[in-house]
Amino acid sequence: MSRKISESTLVIASHNPGKVREIADLLAPFDVEVVSASEMGLDEPVEDGLTFAANAEIKARAGTEGSGLPVLADDSGLSVDALDGAPGIYSARWAGPNKDFDLAMQKVEDEVGDATNRRAHFVCALTLAWPDGHMETFEGRFDGSLVWPPRGDKGFGYDPIFQPDGMDVTCAEMPPEEKHRISHRAQAFKLLVAACFK
Repeated sequence: MSRKISESTLVIASHNPGKVREIADLLAPFDVEVVSASEMGLDEPVEDGLTFAANAEIKARAGTEGSGLPVLADDSGLSVDALDGAPGIYSARWAGPNKDFDLAMQKVEDEVGDATNRRAHFVCALTLAWPDGHMETFEGRFDGSLVWPPRGDKGFGYDPIFQPDGMDVTCAEMPPEEKHRISHRAQAFKLLVAACFK
């Protein structure tokens, strides 16, 4: 049986302002104060897991050890069929030390080249961890195709080149509330809420 969150403060184990904002928006209906890892002065741990779930758990564990509070960690990224799932868990690293996602999107496009298969999906693993070591992990997936050139100025990361199935806009062209309803993070979050918040 999943553990319910009863604490009033939850740390988001991310230094990515876009990701923190998106998770904070998802948590808005719940009676919990959200603070980011950067606000808490927490270091970013080495993410040496081989899956999204493993990396989310590494970040969550490090966050609880550093803060003494429950921590929600996210590990997410873009997996491209034509690249055998790359960039995958290395999605942020493709953006380089300066987190330049224009560079990362160009790298994806260069690597895909003239491949006819432009299918891709986002994956999100969410881990909720408590200071006593208990953890709950949930995973969501969001399918679509790559477009080029990038379109839209909403969202973050690879959103401008990702067009979800059944839509004619990229994630960066849709209103944030629409993305929050259907994204990989939203899928994982629904599972988290059902298990740990209700």
